[in-house]
Amino acid sequence: MNPDFSALLLETSDFIAAHRHERPDAVALLLANQGEKLGFDKETSAFIVRQIEGWQKLSAKVPQWAEIPTLIYPPRLSLEQCSSQTAAEHKARLVEEIVNNHKTSEAPFTRMIDLTGGLGVDFSFIAPLFLEATYVEQREELVQLARHNFPLLGLSHVNCLCGDGVTHLSTMKSVDFVYLDPARRDENGRKTVRIEDCTPNVLELLPQLREKARCLLVKLSPMLDVHQAITALGCVTEAHVVAVDGECKEILLLCDLQMQQVQQCSAPTSATDEKPQNATRWICTSEKGTFAFTQQEEQTTLCPMATQIEGFLYEPDAAVMKAGGYKTFGVRFGLQKLHPNTQLYVGAQANLTLPARCFRIVEVVGFQKKALRSISNLKKANLTVRNFPNSVAELRKRLKLAEGGDRYLFACTTAQDEKVIIVTEKVPASMPTV
Repeated sequence: MNPDFSALLLETSDFIAAHRHERPDAVALLLANQGEKLGFDKETSAFIVRQIEGWQKLSAKVPQWAEIPTLIYPPRLSLEQCSSQTAAEHKARLVEEIVNNHKTSEAPFTRMIDLTGGLGVDFSFIAPLFLEATYVEQREELVQLARHNFPLLGLSHVNCLCGDGVTHLSTMKSVDFVYLDPARRDENGRKTVRIEDCTPNVLELLPQLREKARCLLVKLSPMLDVHQAITALGCVTEAHVVAVDGECKEILLLCDLQMQQVQQCSAPTSATDEKPQNATRWICTSEKGTFAFTQQEEQTTLCPMATQIEGFLYEPDAAVMKAGGYKTFGVRFGLQKLHPNTQLYVGAQANLTLPARCFRIVEVVGFQKKALRSISNLKKANLTVRNFPNSVAELRKRLKLAEGGDRYLFACTTAQDEKVIIVTEKVPASMPTV
């Protein structure tokens, strides 16, 4: 039986408020030495430390939650695994677009369910978009916290259920929208990547989901082979790739569960037929905005190859790279690709609004011993390898380069199959762009 967290919060709120900005380990030491004198037993002291640590973590990660002084926080692992506010807001905007598209239809979207509730950050941002919203979580403690926290977040219309989401799916009434965030660890705690290795296995659930819902949004590992997952599911209309601070953070697949099921292994019967992944719309999101394309567009686009390497070098951000919109990226922004397998581009002018890092090209050095001396003279530089036979570590050792400095080197293969190192410097944010 879980403790009465509401009663514990009432008993400890003044002490928590007074020590909220202190280091949790310092508060834990204080309570270990003086807890009994202050009237707190071990269980209460542990709760106090958890509240202070939780508030500090969510102040940065989910500030909207941290603004509420009477919120109760879970153990550390749940805090680390939950979505950030930025990520949750992105999902909410995505779902809001779906809901708005059906507002004037005969069957508007009014009911949703989250079958993998967790701490409920994603749920708390999506649920306000629906008249009926259900949260399902199998850990009793998290359900207890959800029942306390959600009304404080303005979610008085939600239903919180304790139980296994897969079991509930088989007995629940039909809904319009399902959200799934499968656990990406196996029984030994090791991280999993493939969609069929996650819990629950969305591929196995598809027949039931088709019977119970109209639309599914599933969050998957950033390391996932997205193209393979799209083919396996057969009903993905949009693939959202979200990057933050230059790193791919989330893969979100939006599935139309009413789409006619596709035979996974069958080939198109005519030139006009499309495989399921060809019709999928990719939406790459980063701090610089959104870059969208379809797989069919990528397959039919011809990006010009660079005959000269001069001007400015562009390296697409993590979201574009993960989605694989390489040719579309070049054509869309008027750039030339260095090589079919080198995902670097050159342009005559600097444009800092693109979903990419932008560098001014200083010189291009051939991969010969004599030519490489000028690079070794730099002593230190930032090094990136693209479509090149040597690793970063091998090149650093050969060139005797330490990491850092204001030069950015790109070792790559050109359209003429030459191995070169492009010496660049970052374009300052204040530089006039197109």
